[in-house]
Amino acid sequence: MMKQENQLHTLISLDDFMSLLGVDDREDKTARFCLVTSTCTIEQYCKRRLLRRKHFERIEYIGNLFLPLREYPVSKIFAAFAMSNEQGEMNNGEMIEPEYYRVIPDLDCFEDLPYSIELSPALYRYRGLSAIKVIYSAGYSTGNVPPDLASACLELAAWNMNRYRGRRIGMTGNVRGTGKEGEHFEMSMPENVKLLIEPYRRRTI
Repeated sequence: MMKQENQLHTLISLDDFMSLLGVDDREDKTARFCLVTSTCTIEQYCKRRLLRRKHFERIEYIGNLFLPLREYPVSKIFAAFAMSNEQGEMNNGEMIEPEYYRVIPDLDCFEDLPYSIELSPALYRYRGLSAIKVIYSAGYSTGNVPPDLASACLELAAWNMNRYRGRRIGMTGNVRGTGKEGEHFEMSMPENVKLLIEPYRRRTI
């Protein structure tokens, strides 16, 4: 199961989810679906990728040596390239040696805030510089997700699982109003989950 589980896009492991909720193997497929969809829903709400992955980002250069990266927290910079107007979109450009840029904050701190690359003034000498291409890794690795994010995923996945079990997707139970009972559409995400993930919504610098 471990190999398949590592392929799941989820903020909490399948084993932990099934163990904490007392879910057995008969609901394995439903549990997997709920974990993945809950993680994607949380990422959409936060407007950022939360799980670690490799990113290829092209940042327009207009003379500023301080360039913000879109995804965070950054764990590793694989390479940076200087792009010129003459090279075009399909050209990788010229590799920038690591001594000509630094990451802010330091990669070792791994704080949940936007990261940037600060270029050396030596790049002013690069003729026709129009963009910087950065290949980097960002996000939380499996097993190293902050507790509140993991709890949010657990609660949202459990909430969705209860909806599927009741076969009343999109509707809640009966409610009283205007002298009669009826059905109404449910919320898209429990308020407690929103409170847990609010600190992780995309921030700008």
